Amino acid sequence: MNETEFLALAEQVLDRIESQADDWAASLDVDVEANRSGNVLTLVFEDDTHVVVNSQAAMQELWVAARSGGFHYRYDGQHWLDTRGGPPLHDALSQICSEAAGVPIVVQV
Repeated sequence: MNETEFLALAEQVLDRIESQADDWAASLDVDVEANRSGNVLTLVFEDDTHVVVNSQAAMQELWVAARSGGFHYRYDGQHWLDTRGGPPLHDALSQICSEAAGVPIVVQV
C-alpha cells in the first residue's frame, strides 16, 4: 500500500471511531468528547481518561495511547493487527473505551 492509500484508510478509521463516540453519548449515555486535529483523534471520558488514536504514515501504522499503554497497529488487508501480538484494534479499543466509560462499548473499525 502506498502512502496515499494508507492515509485514506487511516482517515476512514478515525472518522468511524469519531462518529461512534458521538453515538455512544446519545445511545449509551456515555460522557465522552471526541476531538479531532488532523490525523489525531482524542477521546476524553467523564473520569478524564484520554484515549488518543493517530496515524503514522511513515510507519503505515495506527497508534493508540491509553492508560493501559501505547499500542501500534498495522493493516494486513482485512484487520488492524497489534504489532506485538495483542488483540486487533477493534477489540483493544472496545476494551479500553468500555473501561473508561463504565459500560460495554463495541468499537468497529
